[in-house]
Amino acid sequence: MKNLNLLLIAIFIIFTCRVDAATTDTKSSTTKKPPNILWIYVEDISPHLGTYGEKLVKTPTLDQLAQKGSKFTNAIAPAPVCSAMRSAMMTGQMHTNLGIQNHHSSRTPESMIQLPEHVKTLPEIMKKKGYFTFNSGKDDYNFEYDRFDLYSGDYKVHPLYGKSGVPIDWNARKNKDQPFFGQIQLKGGKHIFNRNMKDKVLYPIDREKVELPPYYPSDPVVVNEWARYLESLQITDREVASILKRLKDDGELENTVVFFFADHGMRFLRHKQFLYEGGLKVPFIAYWQGHENIVQKTVRDEQISLLDISATTLALAGIEKPDYFEGNNLFAQDYQAPKYVISARDRCDFTIDRIRSVRSEKYKYIKNFYPERSGMQPSYRDYWQLTKVTKELYKQGKLNEVQAQHFQPQRPVEELYNLEKDPHEIVNLATDPAYHSVLLEHRKVLEDWIKTSGDQGQFPEDEAALKLMLGIWGDLAINPEYDELRKKYPNLSGSQFPLKNAKFKRVNDKNHSDN
Repeated sequence: MKNLNLLLIAIFIIFTCRVDAATTDTKSSTTKKPPNILWIYVEDISPHLGTYGEKLVKTPTLDQLAQKGSKFTNAIAPAPVCSAMRSAMMTGQMHTNLGIQNHHSSRTPESMIQLPEHVKTLPEIMKKKGYFTFNSGKDDYNFEYDRFDLYSGDYKVHPLYGKSGVPIDWNARKNKDQPFFGQIQLKGGKHIFNRNMKDKVLYPIDREKVELPPYYPSDPVVVNEWARYLESLQITDREVASILKRLKDDGELENTVVFFFADHGMRFLRHKQFLYEGGLKVPFIAYWQGHENIVQKTVRDEQISLLDISATTLALAGIEKPDYFEGNNLFAQDYQAPKYVISARDRCDFTIDRIRSVRSEKYKYIKNFYPERSGMQPSYRDYWQLTKVTKELYKQGKLNEVQAQHFQPQRPVEELYNLEKDPHEIVNLATDPAYHSVLLEHRKVLEDWIKTSGDQGQFPEDEAALKLMLGIWGDLAINPEYDELRKKYPNLSGSQFPLKNAKFKRVNDKNHSDN
């Protein structure tokens, strides 16, 4: 009898262990299933959504997404222009490290910039680890790459604007169980360039209620442009709603991490292409349905770099971060916000400049390496009515001191702003004795970073890239860097302008379904 009892106990233990093992295996396989990761990547917008306090816009989808997920209130871009910013995000590091910081680089065979052999882009890393990768919309990367190494799907290519993916989504993958890393590009603030935008506006913004930043004149043209920008955000909100519905209808939402963010700030003067908050500070919302233990339901006010998004994408996919990735996993228990976030702007199209900024939680330090060049030196935006009107107001002396700052023929070498007291960055404290120690602190951070990172902006850009800018933009390219090119190539200036308006050419991916 005693032996029988021992036998029964042994059988029970074995059976229990097998059940426990099976349960453990099931849990393990569930938790180890790689999540899908989707970037909803928006052009040219700042944090003017309802959830960020903008009262005039109706953005219910994004407001709700922010309530359910993690909303970041101080997300800072490494660059204030698309190609430099996107190049940084793809390589996981500052664009200045690799010499890919000049806007619209690598657009001709002679000007191609090769990435170091060891530097693999984010989609290449994801693809190697079994992810289906796609980018529906613009790439705009400043380095040479075979797009099929990064993404599946057909794409279009333009001599100036680079490569752009033909619309595609997760349904293009052959194996529906394969995880995907996708990017969907939205026009955002660039909707205003669409002639049919007015037909998409469901809730017109009341122009009488628009409140402009103090550095803009209250001119009807400026007010109207700002209102149209706010209306573009409402269109963006509906587009996001459509994407989320498709994810849900396809049964993908629950296992998809959604990142909503912008490439840089809105397109207004002093914002895009400049290192003030209007050019660098963007909305960023992360959401993962049913996984609040990882992507928490919270508002995070610490400053972060958008390079953290690239690092976080790898971490959520369970992929080890390469040494050259500078960001960190935002949802790691030991995540620490950077004390300083550095951003950089160099040549933007034909306008040559060099600006660096160091942002701490309380202060912003800006170094202008070409202070003799106005913030309003010639640029592609000179065609805009917004630019023409504000320039004319400046010439007529109708801008006040604050509004005229950006139009002055020269800029200070250094700028320092108290972001808590002066969020619009109007009062330059760089020469204020009371802030001298703060100035020295931030100045040293930048100087050390330039040395340790090998900031490539210290060196002149190769003439091959500048030739394209001079060839397209002609007499608008007034910087002295173009003088030698004009002597060397007397027939070049303006001779390639038709390239700007060239049509995109389609390139077919015959093997994308085999990814």
